[in-house]
Amino acid sequence: MSFADHAFAKIIVKKVNHQTQTQYQAVIDECKSLFLKKARDYGTSWRIMRLPSITDQIMIKAQRIRSIQEKGKQEVPDDIRSEFVGILNYCIIALIQMSMPSDASIELSAEQLSKIYQEEADKTFDLLLKKNHDYDEAWREMRVSSMTDIILMKLYRTKQIEDHQGKMLVSEGVEANYRDMINYAVFCLIKWAEES
Repeated sequence: MSFADHAFAKIIVKKVNHQTQTQYQAVIDECKSLFLKKARDYGTSWRIMRLPSITDQIMIKAQRIRSIQEKGKQEVPDDIRSEFVGILNYCIIALIQMSMPSDASIELSAEQLSKIYQEEADKTFDLLLKKNHDYDEAWREMRVSSMTDIILMKLYRTKQIEDHQGKMLVSEGVEANYRDMINYAVFCLIKWAEES
């Protein structure tokens, strides 16, 4: 590769990375907005849930997506896109639950919730930037169905870790799996928007 080709390739990668950052933030903003609206309607009743229950909620959503993908049709009108939003928001809920002290109040104010949500989204975005650097936007070549399978695989891993009370020999913990699932859900939502 010539110097000119190399320089051009760097410009393209930088442009794509900037595009990913813009698209990523747009997805997070949309999901956060819905999350905060639901909190106004229901409060933070989800704070009563234990992590395995949250994992199971995410599992239900991912299984539904895969079922619809395989059958090619659906009977319930909720679209697949809304299920990816649900996966993302339940993963944020899990991360919030993990970060809260055991004696924290069930009810969180809108300001607290907005701040904590953004902190978890920002940490997950930082992870994306690091992985995107190493993998060079490889997710853009993936199919949404493949990313659905990866989310399901990470859910099975998370359930296994939870069933072992968090004891692992060499694996990452549940936090890393929740963050990866958020990023794959974002990728699916970006690809969904591009294809629409």
